[in-house]
Amino acid sequence: MRNKSAITVNIVRLYIIAVVYAVFFMVNGNWREVLNLTPLQLMVAFVSAQFGFVIGDYFFFNAMKIMGVSRTVPITSSYPLWAILWAYLFLGRNIRPQIIFGAFLIVLAIIIVRQGEIEEHLDMKGFVFALLAPLSWSFAIITMEWLSAQISPFTLAGLRMMFAALGISVFLKRYEGEIKEITRRELTALAGAAFLGLFIGQYSFVKAVSLVGSPIAAPVSSINPIISATLAILILREPPNSKILTGLVMAVIGVILISTA
Repeated sequence: MRNKSAITVNIVRLYIIAVVYAVFFMVNGNWREVLNLTPLQLMVAFVSAQFGFVIGDYFFFNAMKIMGVSRTVPITSSYPLWAILWAYLFLGRNIRPQIIFGAFLIVLAIIIVRQGEIEEHLDMKGFVFALLAPLSWSFAIITMEWLSAQISPFTLAGLRMMFAALGISVFLKRYEGEIKEITRRELTALAGAAFLGLFIGQYSFVKAVSLVGSPIAAPVSSINPIISATLAILILREPPNSKILTGLVMAVIGVILISTA
């Protein structure tokens, strides 16, 4: 998919998963719950979806396209730090010394990764995008946590996906030609990624947030940067860099410290 724009990829995967959730909603009767939601709940769900799957993923996909997976994920793995900060500011959560130390490790990891990228003469634009992605995701998570106490997990997960598909439709006309050029093989890959990441993955994450809250649930995905970076090096043949790998490990440790505080 390197020859496709980030928005094209996102449009296709969101449309696919929106249809999947819509079918499940009809079978399970989740539409009845949706119809009983208040305008405020619907508005917050819409905003959460845009920050999570339209704005945040736009920055993430573009950062990966510019810098590669192994250079991007150590930075984007900082989103639990921001989620906990918003939880402290808006939901009244306490911040313990362990959280501060974990935050320090994450910030230090970002600095180290940036140094490695400077040595490789990577585009500053990719670094900025990689910073903006977790900020956007964290806002989506904190708004989702507020909704998770009022809406069942499966309904909330599906509603956010459908709202995300609705929001990204503003780009449909502009990228229509590129979408038509997607091959059957690319479509199959996007469908598989959408089902695993946006159906199974997102439902599991929403369920976890509803049970234990975002400060504990968000860092579960701290395993993801290790897996992503490793696969990028082994499968995509991205050259390893000692500073970037060090930053990756520090970011993951920081996230774990924050989560277990």
